[in-house]
Amino acid sequence: MLLLAALVLLAATAGMAVGSTGLPAGEVWNIVLHRIHPALAEPGWTPVRETIVIDVRLPRVLMCAVVGAGLSVAGMALQALVRNPLADPMLLGVSSGATVGAVLVLVFNLTLFGMFSLPLAAFCGALAALAAVYFLARSGGRMTTVRLVLAGVAMAEVLSAVASFLVVTSNDPHKTQSALRWMLGGLAGTTWPMVWIPAAAVLAGTAVLLGVSRPLNLLLAGEEAAVALGLDVHRFRGALFALVALMIGAIVAVSGQIGFVGLILPHVVRLLVGADHRRALPAAALLGAAFLIAADLAARTLMSPEEIPVGILTALVGGPFFLWLMRRRAA
Repeated sequence: MLLLAALVLLAATAGMAVGSTGLPAGEVWNIVLHRIHPALAEPGWTPVRETIVIDVRLPRVLMCAVVGAGLSVAGMALQALVRNPLADPMLLGVSSGATVGAVLVLVFNLTLFGMFSLPLAAFCGALAALAAVYFLARSGGRMTTVRLVLAGVAMAEVLSAVASFLVVTSNDPHKTQSALRWMLGGLAGTTWPMVWIPAAAVLAGTAVLLGVSRPLNLLLAGEEAAVALGLDVHRFRGALFALVALMIGAIVAVSGQIGFVGLILPHVVRLLVGADHRRALPAAALLGAAFLIAADLAARTLMSPEEIPVGILTALVGGPFFLWLMRRRAA
């Protein structure tokens, strides 16, 4: 855990120091410490550098940490809930619902709630998709894992088609470009007001998941064993699906679709600390935060001054790594 925490600090330092204007790592942390309390560091930098660190790079680094931690924790919880190593936060069609909401705002220029219009529309889309998937998955008052997965996959395909249709039929090239970049995932333009809602959702969701880590461990052992030990599997699974979907909705509303983080990192964490969720969930949060900060840094520096959508990089890294991991475990 200490090594993973150090990795997060190292990635955060690089994320704040590296860019079109390079800054020394010591100066970066002096600026941050001075902003926390003036007595912690003696100012010796220009106001422009302080603005770059505090108002541009620090909120983006924090958002990367929040999104990476949330996707990784949500992926680990879903893999335990459905007992499927291929489950990830995109499983329930929630991200596709969020995408439709966001694309509607971008394509039709809906600004009723100002700067919060896009996150709010994406969040509402995510909740609507969740409600539809739950309605389709329930039969006779019960909900099986197979029905939930099938309903989620079907809903994701339909909503992805709707989002693509909205983009293709838009007559404004600028709006089309904005919608496409959002669909590919990215954290450009992050500001402080955007950080707090997903941060609160991820912190609260992770705390709840840590509180139910024992039932999650029981589910990994099998449904029969969990029922025998007194766990109401259907009610527990339904409640946690709703919790994870709310976390994903809050994340996707600000970051767009970023894939593979919730699929790959839980496997890496289990190799490092084992499958016990009391240790694995905090480790997943730390590793997810460090990974996405590093991926976002690469996304904005590899082709500078152009920025690659971070969702593309996570897919390019995650796909081959997952294949390698699968072959390694098979061997």
